[in-house]
Amino acid sequence: MRMNPLIQFMKQVQGKINSSVYASLQGQSSPQHVAFLRQLEKELKVEESLVVPLSELTVVVFDLETTGFFPEQGDEILSIGAVKVKGGEVLEDTFYSLVHCSRELTPEIKELTRIEESDLAEAPELSKVLVDFYDFVKGEVLVAHHASHEKKFLQHFNWKLFRSQFKHRIVDTSFLLKLAEPNVNLVRLEDCCEHCSIPVVDRHHALGDAKMTAQLWSIYVERIQALGIKNLREVYERLSR
Repeated sequence: MRMNPLIQFMKQVQGKINSSVYASLQGQSSPQHVAFLRQLEKELKVEESLVVPLSELTVVVFDLETTGFFPEQGDEILSIGAVKVKGGEVLEDTFYSLVHCSRELTPEIKELTRIEESDLAEAPELSKVLVDFYDFVKGEVLVAHHASHEKKFLQHFNWKLFRSQFKHRIVDTSFLLKLAEPNVNLVRLEDCCEHCSIPVVDRHHALGDAKMTAQLWSIYVERIQALGIKNLREVYERLSR
């Protein structure tokens, strides 16, 4: 049976960091990590994000480049890129980091991402990159294009590195596309960008993809507001019909 998208969304965003995690982190992570997790728990205000007008909602649009599709089988995150958007305005506030990786990359991944092993040798460890990324995000809503890939990797490594079941708020750009243009069937980011006359620049670079996705989000936020949709709650209500 198909789950109501609003219920599915609420399940996504109600993850909490168990206090027992803090104790386990004391011997493994820096005090900065522990303090960050405590603060992050305070900042997650799920109900507020649902009703903030889309014209005022700040989101963090992000992208991951990875060695493959299956973190549970050993695939790793190579880089994280993100940009903030408020309402329909793409901001100058960005985040980007490579991630340390000691494994040999496949020729396909190197060709696709233009990342070489030498680029990753001196990059920070993933635990630090994630802490820095989440510090950039604060309590804002996360957005990604066809977000299941990003969500799967973040869930896996949050547990592996922090022993945390934490689940942040992630909204998929495809939801807005479906509402604004239900008869248009576009999947790939570059196809969506070309459809909206967004220049395809730095494809398969985490920050490049995040910037293009941010422009896409900005355009479709304006379009769904023109349809009378005022906030995320109404997005999910419309999708559930």
